[in-house]
Amino acid sequence: MTGKSGEDLYLSVPRGTTIYNVDTGEMLADLTEPEETYLAAKGGRGGRGNTAFTSSSNQAPDTAEAGEPGVELTLRLELKLIARIGLVGLPNAGKSTLISRISRAKPKIADYPFTTLSPVLGVMSHRDEELVVADLPGLIEGSHRGAGLGHRFLKHVERTEGLAHVIDAGQDPKRILEAYNMIKDEMELFQPGLADRPTLLVFNKIDLTGARKNAEEALAGIGHPPEQTCFISAATGEGIPALLDCMLQLGRKNA
Repeated sequence: MTGKSGEDLYLSVPRGTTIYNVDTGEMLADLTEPEETYLAAKGGRGGRGNTAFTSSSNQAPDTAEAGEPGVELTLRLELKLIARIGLVGLPNAGKSTLISRISRAKPKIADYPFTTLSPVLGVMSHRDEELVVADLPGLIEGSHRGAGLGHRFLKHVERTEGLAHVIDAGQDPKRILEAYNMIKDEMELFQPGLADRPTLLVFNKIDLTGARKNAEEALAGIGHPPEQTCFISAATGEGIPALLDCMLQLGRKNA
């Protein structure tokens, strides 16, 4: 009953929040810019009291007009992180160790799958430039259907402009090739075209015995461009400066 003096209700959300109508499944808004707003539910038209009906012939009207109800709907808010480059790969490929090496992010790191249960953002600084990188939870086969962390991972990949596909090079070439194809297939099944984004191929754990040879042999079967391929050890720091150069170039191309 406050009429025109009624206050608007604002809900603050992080950048990258998408708003869905629960009943219809329709995406209503995608808030990616600072201070961007979306009117989700408009208030109803206010009614008029008896003074609005006063006239020269009716100085004391007893007529009033009811107001109209406002919009009512059920919304689902979903956050998709905004990062220039997303680190993708199987669980335990070394993504968490890598992002802790190239930024100040402090993800949980351990020797078992699904250490990273939610995305971790880190700001990479290199050659007086900065780039936001996301360590995204590891994929498993069937992730596009929700297996493992499923959509909790893949929805964040949609927001990145480029990818760094991290692969454990400390395994035989056949398993490396299988890991590469599985990740690529899962992204494509989730959203056609997702796997075609600009991608760096990052062979990690290159400090292990025979890892570089395994990676080079697998690379011949993968066919990824050599200039977009990096051999690193996130644990020792080997190859990290060259990787950072490649990441900056990838970020500039998509700026």
